[in-house]
Amino acid sequence: MGSSRSPRTGRRHSLLRTAAVTLSLATTAVLAGCASADTTTDSSSGQSAFKPAAQKEGSRITVWADSTRLPSVQAYQKSHPDVKMKIVTYDGGADGSTYLQSKVQLFDRTGSGWPDVVFGTPTDVTWASEATKPGGQPFAAPLDDNLVPKSTLDGFAKGSLTPCEFKGHTYCLRNDIAQVVLWYNKPLMDKWGYKVPTTWEDYEALGKKVAKDHPGYLVGSVGDTNSHESYFWSGQCPAFSLVKPDTLRTDLQDPKCTRMAKLLDHLISAKAIATQGFFSQGFAKNSGSKVLMAYGPSWYGQYLFKAGFKTPAKQIAAALPLTWKGETTAATGNVGGGVWMVSSHSANLKASTDLATWLTTSDENQAGAPTYPAYTQAAKAWLANPANRNYFANDVSEPFEQAANEVWTGWSNTKFSDSTAWSSVVLPALTSGKSLTETLPTWQQEIADEAKTQGYKVVGQ
Repeated sequence: MGSSRSPRTGRRHSLLRTAAVTLSLATTAVLAGCASADTTTDSSSGQSAFKPAAQKEGSRITVWADSTRLPSVQAYQKSHPDVKMKIVTYDGGADGSTYLQSKVQLFDRTGSGWPDVVFGTPTDVTWASEATKPGGQPFAAPLDDNLVPKSTLDGFAKGSLTPCEFKGHTYCLRNDIAQVVLWYNKPLMDKWGYKVPTTWEDYEALGKKVAKDHPGYLVGSVGDTNSHESYFWSGQCPAFSLVKPDTLRTDLQDPKCTRMAKLLDHLISAKAIATQGFFSQGFAKNSGSKVLMAYGPSWYGQYLFKAGFKTPAKQIAAALPLTWKGETTAATGNVGGGVWMVSSHSANLKASTDLATWLTTSDENQAGAPTYPAYTQAAKAWLANPANRNYFANDVSEPFEQAANEVWTGWSNTKFSDSTAWSSVVLPALTSGKSLTETLPTWQQEIADEAKTQGYKVVGQ
């Protein structure tokens, strides 16, 4: 797992890595497919400028995977004995590592050494989808250019391939997603006669009631490095919205940002939402049993409540993402999710593409994955696995499946982590007693400064 781009340079990959360390979690993952590697071009199909390397059928492919994804790659090798493979374990981009990018830049200079298939983070796609030098081609192959069938690409959850897309082409396959849902303790909610909220307004009202009637109990936390992805991303706040490939809109005074900030401020003031992170030291021991509700990713069930808080089975349930009263369009956030890329330099695109497709789309692999598959059909197999559902107090299939198709695509994949500014500016401000509302300008400025150092033009200030 991870923190989707370290969180942003490993958002989910890095985050789940952090969760694993903090809570001593053990994880495993990935799976999926089958594809054609016909690299002929068709000028009528909106093709890319992709020029495949000379193909050598049956040649060995080199695969780079992190330790979590390693068992899946090994499973593919075992079930496809005729495919020659060299498997290399590396950090997979966790915690913002630039190891892959540095290595690819070296290989670009020397003209050899590129791995054929790599696991990475959405942030890796931002550089892998662009050529490193004039006249060159991106490291990642455009998979929609006669490599992966359109029918397969269309089978991924709505919007889940958005981080893979650049200038009209798709440069990766999404391994998993971390759609945000509303988690709640069902026995306590039933005991206290509380109705599960369906709107943000009801969530706020219930939070205030909980604080008054049951002091010490919580309906959420904003203290983790990824908390903004659960709340502000779900609220459709344009904090990280690319209006052009080189232009970032960050406008935290947008009404959709300020209304979320105010709601959270009210609940923080009421002591219904913690400013200490769920994953911070001591939280599980001191407050884990008092989390009545939590707005967070699909992996919270297994990795926060079960492994972190040690909440007994049949207590934690999941509900649909919240909406604002009067708004009909549902939207939610995402806290994680890795990707697989195929090298444009591969001499065996057929085998490379087949592996990446199998890892992400096959029921055989994804049914036993640690986190929710991005491929819709594989997600059904994942949900059918008793290991992924027996712990919960309700059937999580509906909220998971619906939320998977409601992740807002206006929170863009950028060249820098979306968690850095939140962690360096917002969390310290909250700890010192400042409100989210008064911290929005500082948060925005920090995002803008980071964006400019990465070469983005910034609008919305």
